[in-house]
Amino acid sequence: MAKTNFQDVYIDDKGQFYYEVSLGNDKITGKRIKKKARKDSNDKKFTTAKEAYAEAIRVKNDYLQSDGYSNYDMTYEQFMNTVYLPYYQSEVSEHTYASRKPILKLIINRFRKKKLKDITVREVQNFRTWLLAKNGGNYSQAYAGLTFGTFRKSLDFAVDMQYLQKNVSMKVKAIPKGKSVAEYWTKTDFEEVISNICIADFYEHLCFIMLWLYFCTGVRVNEGTAIWWNDIDFEKKELRVAHMLIMTNKNNWQRQNHTKTDAGLRIISLDDDTIQILKAWKERQSELGKVNFVLSYDGNPMLKSTISRIIKRYAKLANVPLIQAKGLRHSHASYLINELNASVLIVSKRLGHSSPEITLKHYAHMWSGVDKELANEMTGLINIQHSESTKVHFNGNQAILRESPKLSPKSL
Repeated sequence: MAKTNFQDVYIDDKGQFYYEVSLGNDKITGKRIKKKARKDSNDKKFTTAKEAYAEAIRVKNDYLQSDGYSNYDMTYEQFMNTVYLPYYQSEVSEHTYASRKPILKLIINRFRKKKLKDITVREVQNFRTWLLAKNGGNYSQAYAGLTFGTFRKSLDFAVDMQYLQKNVSMKVKAIPKGKSVAEYWTKTDFEEVISNICIADFYEHLCFIMLWLYFCTGVRVNEGTAIWWNDIDFEKKELRVAHMLIMTNKNNWQRQNHTKTDAGLRIISLDDDTIQILKAWKERQSELGKVNFVLSYDGNPMLKSTISRIIKRYAKLANVPLIQAKGLRHSHASYLINELNASVLIVSKRLGHSSPEITLKHYAHMWSGVDKELANEMTGLINIQHSESTKVHFNGNQAILRESPKLSPKSL
């Protein structure tokens, strides 16, 4: 190795020119950043020391323009694990972070060893296509949109923190939210389901309680699993919703003292049937000893996956639509609207929405039946009578008069 007259440019024993530059210290790892190459950005070998020098200057300039933050060898995985994920975890609730983990893992695996600064528009477009393609990820439009949006936000943060100069993903069209209507059970469906449950069996009794509680209160899934017996006032016939359950597995859970939103903290009035059903279950459950959770057969809270399995089992037996766990919440909304003709204000309050607008956004389509009932009730309400002769001085529409004088008679 021999130096040339150009700074940071050398020539090896075979007469090949190359550059070796120092770019300071990596702010992520603290290690010294060095860049060495025998070819330019077009993969062409240097034929002169001047060419190598020009490329060395370009590399230094690129680094300085990035404000010295970007590690030339920093991968997308390194950025996510050391920069973005700690930030994101501090900005969202524990429940939200836990629910987004699969998406974050999918994104990291996709661009794992790719250098952050080298992610191209083409690669971003390919990722978008893969998410939706049947021979690719084959995800629903809603899930694909959430995943792609999360990826774009990570690059936005990289730009904000000056790890990148621009977000290349913004050149690729976002994935719009799919207009999907969640499946739910009607009152008839629900009656068919519970008719297939034998509550003489202890576990099936719990299955019935779970389905009834969600169908008749509309609580969110993790609100329902967090309900303790002291949340129920049997005298006032009220259910207090003030907690949600964050659960990894049967033995790893946390009952948090808040709900998804501030409006989620609410009191739900309970009907007499629900009160009697819960009293009977409490008495039977007490055979196990003291149990806090309403939805439990062993003292531990019920898993969301268990709820899904129960729904699947009895939906099949009853030959009704298979719904998701959150579909029971939609079923409650349908029950209130289509069976009880409840107003949007009442529905919004029971569901714990921050405003009626949120309720209408998700459930406006359910009021179509009420609209038809109103139309039927309007029939005959207005007494229709007409005058036998005109009482106004009106010359009529002259164009119609020329065509047919009888259609537009002159006033008397």
